[in-house]
Amino acid sequence: MPRLLLTLLLAAPALHAASLDADRQLASSLLAISQSRMPEALTTVDQLTQQHPNFRLAQLVKGDLLLARARPLQMLGDTGSTRNADLEQLRDEARQRVRALTEALPNDKVPAYLLNLDSSYRHALVVDASRSRLYVYENRAGLPVRVADFYVTIGKAGAGKQREGDNRTPIGIYTISHFKSPRELTDFYGSGAFTLSYPNEWDTRQGRSGHGIWIHGSPSNTYSRAPRASEGCVVLANDDLDRLGKYIQTGKTPVVIASEVEWVAYDALDARRSDLASALDRWRQDWESRDTARLLAHYHPTFRSGAQDLRAFGASKQKVNASKTWIKIGLDRVSLMLYPERPDFALVSFVQDYRSNNLSDRTVKRQFWRRENGRWAIIHETSL
Repeated sequence: MPRLLLTLLLAAPALHAASLDADRQLASSLLAISQSRMPEALTTVDQLTQQHPNFRLAQLVKGDLLLARARPLQMLGDTGSTRNADLEQLRDEARQRVRALTEALPNDKVPAYLLNLDSSYRHALVVDASRSRLYVYENRAGLPVRVADFYVTIGKAGAGKQREGDNRTPIGIYTISHFKSPRELTDFYGSGAFTLSYPNEWDTRQGRSGHGIWIHGSPSNTYSRAPRASEGCVVLANDDLDRLGKYIQTGKTPVVIASEVEWVAYDALDARRSDLASALDRWRQDWESRDTARLLAHYHPTFRSGAQDLRAFGASKQKVNASKTWIKIGLDRVSLMLYPERPDFALVSFVQDYRSNNLSDRTVKRQFWRRENGRWAIIHETSL
């Protein structure tokens, strides 16, 4: 084993309570190796390979342990041969799995994106492409609390999807649309697939193309894949996908995908939430005022809603407001999420309860907000 890897393992903290069994078994074996407890390491990894005979990384560690009986090891997969692409991928997987253990996330920090989750969202998922990790956050009174995490594979070309076939995983905020069972799919997708709402409205407006971005399992002959091996999907081991499923509400659970997650303290999250929530409430109040100029000041010059630009939208609001003697706006089930890689960009969703002297209705809305010169403004709006 590489000396750096052994050093890291010796310093590894105890696994998170929600850590997965395969991760725990593999880590136990590597830790035993680092402490020269070879028989124990072999017993542990042997149990793992019996449980998951298609776990190639575990089989590689087992092979190294057997080889160590004959000679010292210089590296993981010490075959003595020239550079091998398959071995390099397994080493990358080992690095990412060990990193999840040795670079523990602080319990007092959370992803910067989950400002406020409506109570109907039981969980949110956050994918950190740089760490090959998917984190599950439970919604506790609007605040995110990490309850599980999983090793994942992303696109061969990394994160930041722009077009069909670029082998990249998208960066953004999406919803899990529905679940496809193994009966609907080939073996390539393993134990099933959760489909994502890529491209979303903002992706479409930015000209991003592609489809079929899913969170899915692995083929039956493969326990897990290299950190970058998919065509853009987020891929888990099949038993991990099954565990993940218990946290998911199809048609509802939000998924944030970032190239590298920004972690912030809870008080910083509170400040960002308050900033955006105040802007949303001012927009609501100015709409109630029936002063069209005040209302339109909350919209970005490049605003669009369907086929309407800001000019057409403003003319429509001016006409509607002229017919009203009073307007009351209620906002229910409000969720506020900052966009990954863009602290000046946010997705706001809510149920709008609109009442006036001659009309009442309830509408689900999704708005994209942009902050420029310290002021938030709506740049895109969709009524569902």
